[in-house]
Amino acid sequence: MTDLRVGLVGYGVAGAFFHAPLIATTPGLRLSAVVTGDPGRAAEVNGKYGARAVGRADELLDSSDLIVVASPNRTHVPLAEAALKAGLPVVVDKPLAATAEEARGLVRLARERGLMLTVFQNRRWDGDFLTVRRLVSAGELGEVTRLESRFERWRPVPKGGWREVGGADEVAGLLYDLGSHLVDQALRLLGPAVDVYAESDVRRPGVNADDDTFIALSHAGGARSHLWVSAVTPRLGPRFRVLGSRAGYVKHGLDVQEEQLRAGLTPESPGFGEEPPERWGTLGAGDDRRVVPTERGSYARFYREVAACLLDGAPPPVDPEQAVEALAVLEAARRSVAERRVVTL
Repeated sequence: MTDLRVGLVGYGVAGAFFHAPLIATTPGLRLSAVVTGDPGRAAEVNGKYGARAVGRADELLDSSDLIVVASPNRTHVPLAEAALKAGLPVVVDKPLAATAEEARGLVRLARERGLMLTVFQNRRWDGDFLTVRRLVSAGELGEVTRLESRFERWRPVPKGGWREVGGADEVAGLLYDLGSHLVDQALRLLGPAVDVYAESDVRRPGVNADDDTFIALSHAGGARSHLWVSAVTPRLGPRFRVLGSRAGYVKHGLDVQEEQLRAGLTPESPGFGEEPPERWGTLGAGDDRRVVPTERGSYARFYREVAACLLDGAPPPVDPEQAVEALAVLEAARRSVAERRVVTL
């Protein structure tokens, strides 16, 4: 069977370190063309993947079977809309859109055209999150009462770029960047949120978008999520602290896959996604606790499930309706910050 030709829009961090290597190692998919205006990046995509470089996204539409949108956030909706109208399935990097209403419009369009639309929520396949889901499903924690989840970094000197200096029209800042992942994980683990409270600040000179944000969710089932995203944390908290009626799970350090991808490894590399024992978390209550091996992370599953969806009719890896749900929470968080109150969904 001929591989599906994948057109990738964007070859920045997301395109170069995540999408391109994952697509290139997925059976049934072939990275055929990449949109980039940078000559060095153009040479790289050709030499590394045998893909051609083009200057505009519309140049992909007649020669692709799947479009992947990994360009700046403000472009996600128009690019996805153009691809769907051209009759092509689409993968969009998170966030799917700036608002839940814009996302609903894309979902309606995809449904009307009978096309796959899915969102690259790769952090669902972080090894630590897979471990949390396994522990919760197995009843090891009892009834979960609180999820504490963090993406914290110490970057006192800004890197620049639209994610830091852009405004609301750029959909910039950590709330919609890493916050998209934390909210998605919380909803998948604990179910729908019923109200949202948030605090958000810009801490570094020269930065215009939020770089230090906290989100609190109350879930319909009674549990609470406390979520932190920050670039200004000199002492990092645990990546996960999940508390239940029987036990708690505590895990430090980020999933290894991003670090491995940035180092040039791929899902085909030995040990990819495997975390060393010294980084494993612990489970227990009081003084009674044990080390829990971290599940092997698998970002590759996302694109394997994309291929299965397009070739075999399987469900997409991420239901776009779930992206709409997460965006509604992010919008409520932004409103909570502006109005200094708890927002009911």
